[in-house]
Amino acid sequence: MVPLRDVNPVRITPYVTYGLIITNILVFIYEITLPPPVLESFFRTWAVVPRDLTMVLEGTGVGSSPFPEWLTLISSQFLHGGFLHIAGNMLFLWIFGNNVEESLGHIKYLIFYLGCGVLAALTQWFFASGSDIPSLGASGAIAGVMGAYILKYPKAEIVTLIPLGFFSTLARIPAYFFLGFWFVQQAFNGIVGLNAPADIGMQGGGIAYWAHAGGFVFGAILGPLLGLFNDSKESRAEQL
Repeated sequence: MVPLRDVNPVRITPYVTYGLIITNILVFIYEITLPPPVLESFFRTWAVVPRDLTMVLEGTGVGSSPFPEWLTLISSQFLHGGFLHIAGNMLFLWIFGNNVEESLGHIKYLIFYLGCGVLAALTQWFFASGSDIPSLGASGAIAGVMGAYILKYPKAEIVTLIPLGFFSTLARIPAYFFLGFWFVQQAFNGIVGLNAPADIGMQGGGIAYWAHAGGFVFGAILGPLLGLFNDSKESRAEQL
């Protein structure tokens, strides 16, 4: 199922969501200008390498990045391993991000987004702490946005493209079903692949299902704590 849009209009201009999408696209454009060896080095510097993070936390190594290793928990959120990877992530952020931004307000939404991304990456690290494969992508942060969305707008309709062999059809699916099914799928695949190496990027062929599931859960927890169900003063001011 491919989401195309939601039937859930907003009354603000979602500057942060727009800024995140533009930043991700600009970083990806820079990535594709790099030759493969340089790109690999770039990923190892700015993406989360679980084994390096483990060594730093244990005090047995310094990691492969010249910068503090914890910084990769944020920088990795703006890296992508291929066109389909970034296209899918930005589509989901475009659909679900603006409503959550309206509910939280611009500043708290940015904190929420980055926080979910960090916690999602740590969830994946927990299940693959010895992996040497760089983990990267906005998927965990966006999963957090989806976790908040399903709580705030469970009955919002998602206009969805459903492939049926050689044909396809459009359907309006409630958010609680679309996002609930997505979460169950990520958790199930995470459990099935517990003994397999996984990464957030596509370059290694892996998908960090635990980052997706973890980001979703943390989004559902952090959203209400940051005022998801309160009328944002910031939003009301912009409406005026």
